[in-house]
Amino acid sequence: MKKLITLLLCMALVMTMFTACGAKGVKTGLAVVSSAGSSKEATEEKDGTAQVDSTAVAVLVDDKGVIKNIVIDVVQTKFNFSTTGEITTDLAKTFDSKKELGFDYNMKGASPIGKEWFEQAEALEKYVTGKTLAEVKAIAIDGGYPTDEDLTSSVTMNIGGMISAIEKAVNNAKDLGAKAGDQLGLGITSGSGSKTANASAEGDGTVQAYSHYSAVSFDKSGKITSSIIDASQTNVTFSAEGKLTSELADDFKTKLELGYDYNMKGASPIGKEWFEQSEAFCDYIKGKKVSDVTGIALNEGYPADEDLLNSVTMHITDFLTVVEEAGAVAK
Repeated sequence: MKKLITLLLCMALVMTMFTACGAKGVKTGLAVVSSAGSSKEATEEKDGTAQVDSTAVAVLVDDKGVIKNIVIDVVQTKFNFSTTGEITTDLAKTFDSKKELGFDYNMKGASPIGKEWFEQAEALEKYVTGKTLAEVKAIAIDGGYPTDEDLTSSVTMNIGGMISAIEKAVNNAKDLGAKAGDQLGLGITSGSGSKTANASAEGDGTVQAYSHYSAVSFDKSGKITSSIIDASQTNVTFSAEGKLTSELADDFKTKLELGYDYNMKGASPIGKEWFEQSEAFCDYIKGKKVSDVTGIALNEGYPADEDLLNSVTMHITDFLTVVEEAGAVAK
């Protein structure tokens, strides 16, 4: 009898060890790299464009630094303005990411391999999965374009910004509860921010590209195991004559990167900075399904549940949106 009990205990221990190994933790990372370099001044023939391109990358990385899952996407936020400094694009307009646009992004015809943007992005994701950051940074590129034959058969677009975003995402990765084998999704929503305004005699006009991003991991049952939510407010300014006046090569930081420098704490009724409230929200939704998150009670976009209001008092409508989007594309 004692031998049988001992045998059963040993079997239980072995099963526990296998279970632990099968549920090994991985780190979750999110990064955003934004550029306004494609913005153009207005002319008599054509309106100017305040354009912000934001490359977002979500990753799951193991303890050896190997990328286990990755999602790459880009959103282009574009607003036009005239030679009189008036914004001519509807300020209520929102922008889909390149993956959301799919074939409507319409890059396929200009591609030497006949592949649309989302197809090449997915090919790059597959190519870097299983690689370390050092191996990703070692990918041969010329002017941002890949030169290795094993990659150029499926990816011929500029990937310089993507590699920079991958590096930042891996370096940002933290132990937040994700496990090996979890699915990973990336959600993005973008439009104009509150600082968007026409130019006038009193000052320059501004287009504020306001975007939210989420990296969310899910277990096999669809429950959230980890999440990161970030946002960026990138300003492009122009004169009453339609001339660009902002430094387009600025290092644009997200709200998480700004940290306390975002300076929302003083206006918060709970004395919490934006990044602190974002992290609290991510803690709150851990273990929930997407339907639970989208069902969070709101009052004009603000949390209505007291258990959430203790740590989050800012507007979270976009938070719910990007979590839902991440769940819809998780892989």
